[in-house]
Amino acid sequence: MNDKSKKVPEVVIKRLPRYYRYLGELLKQDIKRISSNALSEKMNVTASQIRQDFNYFGGFGQQGYGYNVEHLYGEIGDILGLHDDDTFIIVGAGNLGRALANHDTFEKRGFRLVGIFDNDKNIIGTKINGIEISDADNIEDFLKHNRVDIAILTVPREAVMETAERLTGCGVKGLMNFSYTELDFDRDVAVENVHLSDSLMTLSYKIKSNKN
Repeated sequence: MNDKSKKVPEVVIKRLPRYYRYLGELLKQDIKRISSNALSEKMNVTASQIRQDFNYFGGFGQQGYGYNVEHLYGEIGDILGLHDDDTFIIVGAGNLGRALANHDTFEKRGFRLVGIFDNDKNIIGTKINGIEISDADNIEDFLKHNRVDIAILTVPREAVMETAERLTGCGVKGLMNFSYTELDFDRDVAVENVHLSDSLMTLSYKIKSNKN
């Protein structure tokens, strides 16, 4: 566990899922132990940076012994909250919402989809991945009777703030926002703003740089 008096930098938090994914691959290969040097070669992060990252959470290895892959995989999973059986809903059942609802990665990582909402009367009552699309007007009632930890927002930009206020007002503590606008809350709400266009522009820059 991390020392709560020691704030973990955002860049370290963003590296944790990469560590987790790679350690999962090592487990599939039946690799039991790995050194920080070997891990650094695979992750493109220096060995000292890896040790520094893990020290925010107490450190997991022994000098000259390396890391037990299964143990480290489990510890990082705990840090990321992947064993908490978190539930989530998707608000906005357009093309992106449908793609996310059909994505099996969420379930593999321990996140359980419990509801999908939209305001389009033509699709309300139909199903995506076995889950019926509900009327967005009924979100508050759903949240009264169901535990929801995270809401994924794929609604239009003009609707995202109102939707976020409704959700957080009913106790949702985490928002993953795909709506091309920044969300920020003063209260205790975790927000991840996802900008697909930014990733495309970054990719375009890298392609251009490789040509020069």
